[in-house]
Amino acid sequence: MGNRLTQIATRTGDDGTTGLGDGTRVSKHSARPHAMGDVDELNSHIGLLLCEPLPEEVCALLVEVQHQLFNLGGELSIPGHEMLKPEALARLDEALAHHNAQLPRLAEFILPAGTRAAAQAHVCRTVARRAERAVVALGQAEPLRDAPRRYLNRLSDLLFVLARVLNRMDGGDDVYWKSERLARG
Repeated sequence: MGNRLTQIATRTGDDGTTGLGDGTRVSKHSARPHAMGDVDELNSHIGLLLCEPLPEEVCALLVEVQHQLFNLGGELSIPGHEMLKPEALARLDEALAHHNAQLPRLAEFILPAGTRAAAQAHVCRTVARRAERAVVALGQAEPLRDAPRRYLNRLSDLLFVLARVLNRMDGGDDVYWKSERLARG
């Protein structure tokens, strides 16, 4: 990985460019910084979710996800570099299977609501979807491994499931969408 920052106010980005991990400079408006920024924003929202009272296993999982998102961001910052390992995706699949097994089947669409922790998990899910779209756009513009896209796709699924788990933490439930059309049908 490139040089670590030793100071933050470098002023090198004043011209509208940013430095990548391999030392090249690109426009801050290009696809790579967009994807990196969306992944960084997702990591920040997960940090906010971690401020909520959560089951210990969910906390540990989310901290692990934060580390993997940092790896994913590092991979995005160095074209051609691999930091996100297959084990990271396998861990998401395991967590999805574990938490999904505890939930009833969905009877209807649910709203991104309920407890504060569940609502924040839904915010994380939507930011993960945006980050995934940014990574897809980057992959269409430049060569990119499948791992970052697959990780973000699976992570958004996991965040949806975790929102459902968190709504049930103290005996609550999903907040179901009440469709007028479905109510009439």
